[in-house]
Amino acid sequence: MSINRLTQQIQFIIEIDRLKLILRQTLLTDGSRQENSAEHSWHLAIMAFTLAEYAPEGVDILRAIKMVLIHDLVEIDAGDTFCYDVQGNEGKAEKEAQAALRLFGMLPPEQGKEFHQLWHEFELCETPTAKFAAALDRIQPILHNQQTQGGTWRIHGIRRDQVMKRVAPVETGAPELWPFVLQLIDDCVAAGYLQESRLS
Repeated sequence: MSINRLTQQIQFIIEIDRLKLILRQTLLTDGSRQENSAEHSWHLAIMAFTLAEYAPEGVDILRAIKMVLIHDLVEIDAGDTFCYDVQGNEGKAEKEAQAALRLFGMLPPEQGKEFHQLWHEFELCETPTAKFAAALDRIQPILHNQQTQGGTWRIHGIRRDQVMKRVAPVETGAPELWPFVLQLIDDCVAAGYLQESRLS
C-alpha cells in the first residue's frame, strides 16, 4: 500500500464532506428545512437501484449510482444554482469544470481520471446510463415538491411549463417512468401546488 496514495484518498474523502454544507432550494419532504447536496446525491443513489427495473436497455446501474454520487461534488466550489434561475446558471458550466479539475485532481491519477470521466459523462447526458441518472435527478425534486404541497414551486412561483422543460430528460432517460411523472405533475397542478403554464 502506498502511503502517498492513501493520503490523497483520505484528503479527498475529508474534502467532499463539505458537500453537506451546500444547501439546495429543495425542501425535505417534511418541509422542515432545505436539503443539502450530499443528501440529494444519497437519495438519487438509493433511487437508482430501487428503480433499476425501469431502466432502459443498456443502462449500467452500478455506473449510474457512481454518477449520481459524484455528479454534484463540483458544488463544493461552484455552489448550487437553482435550476429555474436563468441568470444564475450563466457561467455555471465553466465554474463546475474548474471545480472538477481541482477536486478529482486530489485523487491518485487513475482514480481522478475515472471520477472525472463519470462526472463528464453525466454532464454530457448522451449514454443510456447518463440519461437514466439525469432522469432520476429530475424526478427527485418533483417528489419533494409534491410532498411539501408545492414547496419550492410555491416559494418561487414556478409554472407547469417550466417544470415540463426541466423534466423533459425523463422521457428518453426513463421512458417507463414518464407516464408517472406526467400524472404527478397533473396532480400537483390540480391540487394547486404548481401554477398552470403561462398563456403565450
